Amino acid sequence: MQIVPPVKVKVCCITSVEVAQIAVSYGVAAIGMVDETPTGEGRIAVGQIAEIVRSVPDSIGTFVLTSATDARQLADLYVETGVKTLQLWDPLASEDYQTLRSAFPGIFIAQSIHVIESDAPDVARRVSRHVDALVLDSGRSEPPFRWQNPAGETHDWEISRAISDSIQLPVLLAGGLNAENVCQAVRVVRPYGVDVCSGVRKDGRLDRSLLVAFLETVSRPQCAD
Repeated sequence: MQIVPPVKVKVCCITSVEVAQIAVSYGVAAIGMVDETPTGEGRIAVGQIAEIVRSVPDSIGTFVLTSATDARQLADLYVETGVKTLQLWDPLASEDYQTLRSAFPGIFIAQSIHVIESDAPDVARRVSRHVDALVLDSGRSEPPFRWQNPAGETHDWEISRAISDSIQLPVLLAGGLNAENVCQAVRVVRPYGVDVCSGVRKDGRLDRSLLVAFLETVSRPQCAD
């Protein structure tokens, strides 16, 4: 999968309308909220996610990250939040993907791939038949989970590049990205977009200066060379 310039930026871990408005005002392409995670960290209420979604322009991509795997629970989450994209922490059974698509023909599904796990390439190839995009992250499906490291964690970007090259889907690169390393990461992986959380935060809050630095770095022509 070749890069499609300019690289899109998704800011995850959005917790309020105010934070969402800040991110959108600086030109991000998408925002992400956290519903259910293996550790419960970062989670906000479904009603709060819905409020955030309603507050942003329709042109902004909206994601909800969840570790839920029950198709009915996921359907309820999709309807109640109004997001455009379900971002799944764990793969579903094949029939559950189809259940969601039959119920919601326009649904967009992104699958998180835990790149640091040895079976990541196989998982990516298997689920790529059922989803619309992959999020290549440094998370783990078993403890210790990524959320236990608030500073974020990078992974071997060459593995992410190999996964991206092996599938015909847009790829978002995540995991420990910041203004200092995102250009190198983009040049290695050649993703459709990047997904950032801790790299644009200070003391747990979205920091305008870090966000601006991140966006400016991603937009540099040399990052796509």
